[in-house]
Amino acid sequence: MNNFHFITALLLSVLIGCQSKPTKETTNHVQPNIIVIYTDDLGYGDISANGATELQTPNIDKLANGGVRFTNGYASSATCTPSRYALLTGVYPWKNKNAKILPGTAPLIIGTDQITIPKMLKSKGYYTGIVGKWHLGLGTGNVDWNKTVSPGPNEVGFDYSYIMAATQDRVPTVYIENGDVVGLDPNDPIEIDYKNNFEGQPNGVDNPELTTMKWHHGHNSSIVNGIPRIGYMKGGESAKWSDVDMADHFLKGAQDYVKKHKNEPFFLYYGMQQPHVPRTPHPRFAGKSGMGPRGDVILEADWCIGEFLKTLEEEGILENTLIVFSSDNGPVLNDGYYDDAVEKLGNHTPAGPYRGGKYSLFEAGTHVPFVTYWKGTIQPSVSNAMVCQMDLLSSLANLVGSDIRTSDSEELLDVFLGKSNEGRKELVIEATSRTAYRNGDWAMIPPYAGPAKIKQVNIEIGNAKKYQLYNLKEDIGQQNNLAKSNPEKLAEMIAGFEAIRGKDYNNTQQIKLK
Repeated sequence: MNNFHFITALLLSVLIGCQSKPTKETTNHVQPNIIVIYTDDLGYGDISANGATELQTPNIDKLANGGVRFTNGYASSATCTPSRYALLTGVYPWKNKNAKILPGTAPLIIGTDQITIPKMLKSKGYYTGIVGKWHLGLGTGNVDWNKTVSPGPNEVGFDYSYIMAATQDRVPTVYIENGDVVGLDPNDPIEIDYKNNFEGQPNGVDNPELTTMKWHHGHNSSIVNGIPRIGYMKGGESAKWSDVDMADHFLKGAQDYVKKHKNEPFFLYYGMQQPHVPRTPHPRFAGKSGMGPRGDVILEADWCIGEFLKTLEEEGILENTLIVFSSDNGPVLNDGYYDDAVEKLGNHTPAGPYRGGKYSLFEAGTHVPFVTYWKGTIQPSVSNAMVCQMDLLSSLANLVGSDIRTSDSEELLDVFLGKSNEGRKELVIEATSRTAYRNGDWAMIPPYAGPAKIKQVNIEIGNAKKYQLYNLKEDIGQQNNLAKSNPEKLAEMIAGFEAIRGKDYNNTQQIKLK
């Protein structure tokens, strides 16, 4: 009898113990590889999955048609640096006064004590890496490019970084691996100045005969590989990149990264440079689109994505990898160089059905391609849910079992996995220090002083003397301002906007393109 009670008690204790300590398999948390493929200045209408007919992007379409294609996916901002800041930190960029288009010499704008996606994933056992464009500042404001540059990506959560400091049109025109300039000859040190040229160095203004690409605005300083850039650079000849090989270079870096870390959960932020200026397609793609270099580099980017997907398949990890594809902001044609982007556009509509573009508070500034893909896990669908790149931090945290969240990043994991259509209700978007508001089917733009259009890029940026209110469900192109005819809705939108943004939102700075 005693033995019977002993055995019964033992069995009960085992059962209770099993219930109180669920195994990993009984939870909803998993550890797939996570990859963010982030294009640069790619518009909603630049991919054939979103209706482009003049350009075909079959590899991007493979992601879009095999995963969740969002019709209401947003970047946080209509320019690059703020969007990248929001994506990685889960914080509205207008909360950081330094989150604006940065020169190549700007200090790091993410705090080393700040929450980031790579930091969160590292805490759950992920190896984290970035390959490609960074543009979030480096160092503390007085960088010596001939020594290890710190702080940078490695100090905000990335185990590995292989980047260009800012953008392809800015100096320094070098690659940086884990803080060190790649291929630098110590006997030919790099010097950088964004205000004054170095004695005896040619530039785009005085030496047009040395350029192979003609500058239109803002790009007339040091000439590298025949292309005039923003900012002045001296030295570092052996470290300078080859522009036409850049896409291949970053592709190989991304491929090598996943091959090396395929046996552990990894995160990769693959920051592509296309179709940002200067558009320098590899000779394999030059002339292929019929739209000039901008069309060519979009085809090149699509090919790179196809090759990258092949690598994931060949390494046997595609079905254990969540891929997020998007763009940092909307499209722009002439963004500083004469490259036939305007003249050869033809019937192509980079912004799709939306108004505006890069730099704009109209929809095309932030309403971008947005896809989540996970072969075998995410079922193909089209979602009208409103999502923002800023929501990735909290959502990915839920996926991997982290309790890290930020107040601006909404937890929308089920939406990203195609299991729900209940996205966020409201969103404040930003463009060159100005902000506007989305709520459901409605868009509201407050009054702002300044020009209605940036003439250099020929884009309407949303400035007007009076409030603008649009019903996007009925007027997707934002042609009918309802602010006067629907004062109740306008008041509701202003109240919602100010509840998030505050009432001092009109204290903005002058717009600076570069």
